[in-house]
Amino acid sequence: MVDETSETDLRAAAEWRDIDEASEGAQIDEYDLTTSPNDFNISTIYSFIQSGAVLIPGFQRNYVWDIKRASRLIESLIIGLPVPQVFLYEEDRNRFLVIDGQQRLMTIYYFMAGRFPRREKRSEIREIFNQSGTIPEEILHDDAYFEQFNLSLSEVMPGVRNKFNKLNYKTLGEYKIQFELRTIRNMIVKQVRPSDDASSVYEMFNRLNTGGVNLTPQEIRSSLYHSPFYDALFKWNMDGRWRKLIGQETTDLHMRDIEILLRAFAMASEVHSYTPSMVRFLNKFSNSARQATPGDIDKYGQQLDWFLGEIKDVSRNAWLSRQQKFQVNLFESVFAAAVQANESGRHVELSSEVVAAIRDSKDFLRYSQERTTDTANVKGRFRAARAKLVR
Repeated sequence: MVDETSETDLRAAAEWRDIDEASEGAQIDEYDLTTSPNDFNISTIYSFIQSGAVLIPGFQRNYVWDIKRASRLIESLIIGLPVPQVFLYEEDRNRFLVIDGQQRLMTIYYFMAGRFPRREKRSEIREIFNQSGTIPEEILHDDAYFEQFNLSLSEVMPGVRNKFNKLNYKTLGEYKIQFELRTIRNMIVKQVRPSDDASSVYEMFNRLNTGGVNLTPQEIRSSLYHSPFYDALFKWNMDGRWRKLIGQETTDLHMRDIEILLRAFAMASEVHSYTPSMVRFLNKFSNSARQATPGDIDKYGQQLDWFLGEIKDVSRNAWLSRQQKFQVNLFESVFAAAVQANESGRHVELSSEVVAAIRDSKDFLRYSQERTTDTANVKGRFRAARAKLVR
């Protein structure tokens, strides 16, 4: 992974302070893992990705390599130089999640497909990959999304061109089979104990990082618990009403907007059984949501649609702190209290005045000062919201 953190990313991170604070880790258990090395050749790796056996959904950052860096990897493979190993988690038989190595694997996939993703389309391509498990042929061959993947390699020395420059997979000639048979070491990790969760994978995603930039908990979670529910989360995250509410036209690179929605749904469903840490609470909810039926997912969508409709006239300022930051704790508490009351047939009053009154109430403030993800504080904020919402 590549550290491309910019001032824009840092400013965005500051706006999501509540998310980062609430995502602090919890006690780690002892794990029983098996790890086995496998040397897959390039053709096998390509077929695994193409068939969906190796899953690279949207858990990591977008594909970030430029054509020059991608070309250097391909050249290394052609001439037999070693490349870093890849870590895969065996989720099921012939089904693997990529723990580390997404950039390398996708570079191989794109080169053999003969197509290189356009930078401005990479977020959209990632969403398509999430939904399909691969990239449909019509997208792969659409010049709006991809360009030809011809190697871009600098001169060997001044005036001496690299003989592989401008070649592509189809024009490798005598080097094609040589390239296809090159191997990359893949470390296959499988969790034996505990058998009732996959928390070790979460820890590996969080800790195993070759580029110095830790993935956010939600980036990890989106891969580990990817499901039709998560596909729906990504779709709901694009709702214009939601984008306006949180004050961001485009989706957050590190999925903090997705985490806010997830927290809201989790609180509306299970606030009464909440126990710290927030990470484990959201992991558990995400894991259970993998079993959600289409009807269950439709219900979540209806909850959000109803709520966004009810708050259409609420001033955005009502959701902001004195520092003009969107208050995640306020949103999730109001959402959970309002959804629960509405589904029980109670009248809910949602207005700028009511939301601001919750935000400024003595009870809500008392439960929002410190240790905000303690059980007493999470449930206290929910009660404070419900007291002013429900009539």
